[in-house]
Amino acid sequence: MTAAKPKVLLAYSGGLDTSCILAWLLDAGYEVMCYMANIGQEEDFEAAREKALKIGASKVFIEDLREEFVTDLVWAAIKGNCLYEGVYYLGTSLARPVICRKQIEIATREGCEFVSHGCTGKGNDQVRFELGYYALSPGIKVIAPWRDPTFFERFPGRPALLAYAAEKGIPVFQTAAKPWSTDENLYHISFEAGILEDPSVCPPKDMWKLTVDPEDAPNEPERIAITFKAGVPVKVENTTDKTTVKTNPLELFLYLNALGRKHGVGRIDIVENRFIGIKSRGCYETPGGTILRTAHVDLEGLTLDREVRRLRDQFSQRLSEIIYNGLWYSPEREFIMASVEQSQAAVNGVVNLKLYMGNVIIEGRSSPNSLYDSKIASMDEAGGFNPSDSEGFIKIQSIRLKAYMSQKANLEH
Repeated sequence: MTAAKPKVLLAYSGGLDTSCILAWLLDAGYEVMCYMANIGQEEDFEAAREKALKIGASKVFIEDLREEFVTDLVWAAIKGNCLYEGVYYLGTSLARPVICRKQIEIATREGCEFVSHGCTGKGNDQVRFELGYYALSPGIKVIAPWRDPTFFERFPGRPALLAYAAEKGIPVFQTAAKPWSTDENLYHISFEAGILEDPSVCPPKDMWKLTVDPEDAPNEPERIAITFKAGVPVKVENTTDKTTVKTNPLELFLYLNALGRKHGVGRIDIVENRFIGIKSRGCYETPGGTILRTAHVDLEGLTLDREVRRLRDQFSQRLSEIIYNGLWYSPEREFIMASVEQSQAAVNGVVNLKLYMGNVIIEGRSSPNSLYDSKIASMDEAGGFNPSDSEGFIKIQSIRLKAYMSQKANLEH
């Protein structure tokens, strides 16, 4: 009786790398199942399914994770105002927890002892996927071909992969070569490698995929109103056409994406610090996410207590690092998110915005939980504030400054 082959569930994209990995795993004696997550990327999933089955996969699972990606991950990032190193919206990082969660769920159900992925040995994604795997299933075994010498020494570059694909009868669709690599989901698209590895090179105009060039965007602004409840966007109204209203989470986000793309919103070009210690140049397009974060930050100015906002801003920086580093399933992320959730109780209201040639411009906001008091803030009336009280406040604040300057003068002499 022939022993059963060990089962592995491969995170499969349908591209050259994971198709060759699929064949390589079959050659190594595994029963290979393939898993594809639909997180909003432009992909022919049925063609990829047929390709995987033709190569030899025993099963192919295609899972539509778009809505849970939005409600579980994107909304969390918006509530936390997440921005890695002050610029990156974390589009790739945010997708990984929902992808690996479903992969582990399927692997467990199908009795797979192993999971595998096509991440490179220099990037962040290998860390994100594998930390997720081990957190969700501590006993799982991971096959990472791009860290396995028997794989990467055999396939040192694209020509070797293409030769192997030809040998195995793996169809390779020839397209116009693009001198960069991409990763796409409904939150963003990233561009890196190739010509972008020279940080001084300006990205060519035809590289950008999601957004119109701001210089070519419509010369007429478009206005929208976003309603938040406990920090979560629950409604978008187009106040220019006065007819379009979106309330379903996925539809709402896709509509903001469409508006951002139309008006050239959300492009960045940065050099970032990878978790493993390498600096990396990346270009990103995050249209809907840019609109939402801008609106959310503004509404917090109206509704959050000053000291709570200061603390939450500190947490936002740390939360961004945690997500970037692949630590979504960690106690520190849960601890910080609990604090973020508490801070959002009063973040309710409407923010009015104008989208125009790459810009997201705030045009007003309102909230039933506003901490703004027009009478106290007014320069035209006292509003219950006694100006003479400021004298004592200033004198108390000046005590340490006087002492410091005296000390400084003594040191200089």
